[in-house]
Amino acid sequence: MSEPLFLKQPEFAHARRAADPEPRHWGSDVKRILCVRLDNLGDVLMTTPALHALCSAASGKHITLLASRSGVALSPFLDDVDDVIEYDAPWVSHPSNCNHVSANDHEVQNRVRRGNFDAAVIFTVYSQSALPAAMFCYTAGIPRRLAHCRENPYALLTDWLRDPEPQQRTRHEVERQLDLVRHVGADSLDTGMRFNVCGEDRRTLEAQLVARGVDPQAGYFVLHPGATAASRRYPAERFGEVAARLAKETGAPVLITGTSGERALAQAVIAGATPATHASLHDLSGTLTLGELAALVERASVLVSNNSGPVHLASALATPVVDLYALTNPQHGPWQTPSRVLFRDVECRWCYRSVCPQAHHACLLGVTLDEVVRAALELDGEAAQRKARCAPAAEAIVP
Repeated sequence: MSEPLFLKQPEFAHARRAADPEPRHWGSDVKRILCVRLDNLGDVLMTTPALHALCSAASGKHITLLASRSGVALSPFLDDVDDVIEYDAPWVSHPSNCNHVSANDHEVQNRVRRGNFDAAVIFTVYSQSALPAAMFCYTAGIPRRLAHCRENPYALLTDWLRDPEPQQRTRHEVERQLDLVRHVGADSLDTGMRFNVCGEDRRTLEAQLVARGVDPQAGYFVLHPGATAASRRYPAERFGEVAARLAKETGAPVLITGTSGERALAQAVIAGATPATHASLHDLSGTLTLGELAALVERASVLVSNNSGPVHLASALATPVVDLYALTNPQHGPWQTPSRVLFRDVECRWCYRSVCPQAHHACLLGVTLDEVVRAALELDGEAAQRKARCAPAAEAIVP
């Protein structure tokens, strides 16, 4: 299967849309807005269209992002974010929270209180409750507080959008957050995800590729075999077989990405490839900054990845992506970029578990090597056709 999951599943596709309450537009006096997005980097990326809508609603908006350590890392690349506050909140799953220090909660809340915010927008996926963050903003003295909420928040939210998910319908995460800010009058025709790749990152990436014998101007494939949750990882040995097939059939280099903690995984991918193709495979795990990773994805012919942060980078940068989509949740597929979403439907879909609860991993293991390679080659061919169509038009305007 290769369609967006949130549109395919029958229990959601034909459900009647729940009636939303009447919008209450925020006035011109709302200038300083705290945007709360406390989960992961990919979640912040999927919120960038809503952040842009808030900025576009009126001039003079000042946006502060309250985010986790991984989310804050995006801030240098987001033109719509003016300031950031780092906070690994105790009600959100983060590796650092196993040793959470409550004194930090008071420090962050005091900083928020000193920010003199006119309003707070609390962004959540539907499986999360907005109430802890709402209480946090309420006690920090922020006068307007907007969020989706399933239960009655009473005084914790001044602007409450009743959450229809998942009972009545589901939306892509981008649409969910756009609907939220639209409730207070923030709308934009530009609904693309956003990431501003800087020239210095392009230059340093190019130097790294040249040092490895990779022509940065020629086509290459990027494979990202990692993911924070084991339930969302396609087997490394299959990634290796995909890498070997792509290298053999196209002659293009295949670049493998990951964190420094995923070097063993990247090496397992290379070990899974045929020895004859090893010269075409390059392990970049642990060598790239976030900006350089974005520059790499920006130039890639196709990204092949588990459903993880690089998929959302590809969406922000209009890079074709093969998304190996474990059915842990229905909302986080590629957005507005050429894509193939590969999975096998299973009865235990939408488990929201980090480890497969049935121990069969069938939603991913059912995806064959041939399907992955075919999807990548199709996207590569379609990109070449688009480039060929654009070339005569570009030549026509050259004086």
